[in-house]
Parts: sequence; structure tokens; C-alpha cells
Amino acid sequence: MKLVIKHFSIHSFARKAAIAALAAGKQGRFWEFHEKLFANQKELSDAKVEMIAQELRLNMEQFKQDLKDPSLGLLIDRDLNDGLQAKIRATPTIFVNGRLLSKESLSGLREAIEAELKKRR
Repeated sequence: MKLVIKHFSIHSFARKAAIAALAAGKQGRFWEFHEKLFANQKELSDAKVEMIAQELRLNMEQFKQDLKDPSLGLLIDRDLNDGLQAKIRATPTIFVNGRLLSKESLSGLREAIEAELKKRR
């Protein structure tokens, strides 16, 4: 199994939030930052992002510098374009061996994986 995370969201603060998570990732705190963003998604703002960074005790000088790193924005753009090309309509979206999971549930995922495993036997 391979888990691939792509940044794909079009709400008003999505791009800034994704860049902030990647900037936190440069300090080894991507997942913690990501989880806090999701827990606070209804109140995201520049101030909230800074507060999360402080809660995680990031090096704030480095974090603010990394927020301006153009390579992070390019990564977000690539992920968004990948999602549009794959006709993603929502997040999360799950593919099993390159096929869009049509039955979006745990049982649907289990069925899709079992079907793929049967093909290999």
C-alpha cells in the first residue's frame, strides 16, 4: 500500500494553509501542523497559522522565511493541477491501483483492495 498526499482544496485559505504545513514540514512538523489546520479549518487566518506555529514551538524566523519559499507554492500548484487532471471533485479522494474508488466507505475500500488482490493471485 502506498499513501500519497496531494494538496487539493479550493477554499479561500487553502493555498496559504498548505504552504504553512509544508513550511512546518521543513522543521519536521508537517503532520502535527496539518492536524491542527484541520481541527481549526473554520477559523483559519494568518493569525491562526502563526498561533499554530507557535504552539508547535517552530523556529518562527525560519517558518516565516519558509512561507515565502516559491518552491512550496510551485508544489501546491502542481498538486492542484494533478487533481484537476484526475477530475478530483472532493477531498479526500481515494484511488486503488489508479482507479477512483466509487464506493466511498470502509467497506468500499475493502472491496476494491480485495478485488485487486484477487487479480494478482
